[in-house]
Amino acid sequence: MDWELVNESWPVLVGAIPETLALAGASLSIGFVLAVGIAVLRLSSNPVLSALAYGFVYIFRSTPLLVQIFLIYYGSGQFRPFFESVGLWVFLREPWFCTIMALTLNTGAYTSEIIRGGIQSVPWGQLETARACGRTVR
Repeated sequence: MDWELVNESWPVLVGAIPETLALAGASLSIGFVLAVGIAVLRLSSNPVLSALAYGFVYIFRSTPLLVQIFLIYYGSGQFRPFFESVGLWVFLREPWFCTIMALTLNTGAYTSEIIRGGIQSVPWGQLETARACGRTVR
């Protein structure tokens, strides 16, 4: 093992910890809000809304995260005139925002399935008990 290389790399890796934590914190926070909305849409009785939410989850859970990051960062340049016209190019030209977007969408898709599964796993008896106690349950 080349210890000189390890000693040179160590300060760079430690220096990246705050940025890594900021990326993770921002994407998890925004992704949770997105996940709640997607989970509600997945549980909707409206078949169109449920299908759209299912399609979102299917796409983002079926592709690797690295591919999503590449497509968002490099692929958004293909639509630069459109993004400039709507004012989004300021964000999509920066790797930080593209990474946040990719991590948020990925987190939202995975977390929405966790939330949906948790809601669907509540037994019918507990819902009846909640109604008997005066709680409104749909």
